[in-house]
Amino acid sequence: MDVNRRQLVLLGAILVVLAAVLVWQSTRREATPEEFSAAMSQTAPEAAGPAAQARPRPTGPDQIPAVNLAGLGRAQPEPADTGRDPFRFESAPAAGQRGAITGPGAGAPPPQAVMPAGPQEPPGPPPVPLKFIGFARQGQGRLYAVLRDERGVYYGAVGDVVEGRYRILRVAADAIEVAYVDGRGRTTIPLSGGRP
Repeated sequence: MDVNRRQLVLLGAILVVLAAVLVWQSTRREATPEEFSAAMSQTAPEAAGPAAQARPRPTGPDQIPAVNLAGLGRAQPEPADTGRDPFRFESAPAAGQRGAITGPGAGAPPPQAVMPAGPQEPPGPPPVPLKFIGFARQGQGRLYAVLRDERGVYYGAVGDVVEGRYRILRVAADAIEVAYVDGRGRTTIPLSGGRP
């Protein structure tokens, strides 16, 4: 029972202190800006006359420094090139080292190759993905190429269109020539024998 009584006394003391702080905060009143400026003007020396009032007040850490309006109209110097590239992870050469490099073209970037300004040709078609895995002959007639890609196996003779996109131009025992149907992308595909 003795411990509970101590806790109650301590709680009562805390509540009394809290109530005192709340009463003090509610009765305290801060000065408005008008009241503050009036109090400041009353503390200024009025008997010193207009000469004392015209003197600038000493600047302190709480006051804003005066702006030099005449200096604002002057042109500012352009920033100098230090040779530092902010996109490279190198330190800039010291001033003595920079002055030590002499000779024609010293300090200048290496010459860049100039690309002709003519119109660029459109990129060619993508490479033909077919593999030549063998050939077959129909009786004594035409020689057929056996081609494959990741989607399937195709057969075709000279002049045939394979997969709706490629025309077979020549079939030989060791290679074939294929181009896109419109004639672009002519390429020779060697016999791979079923190897990928």
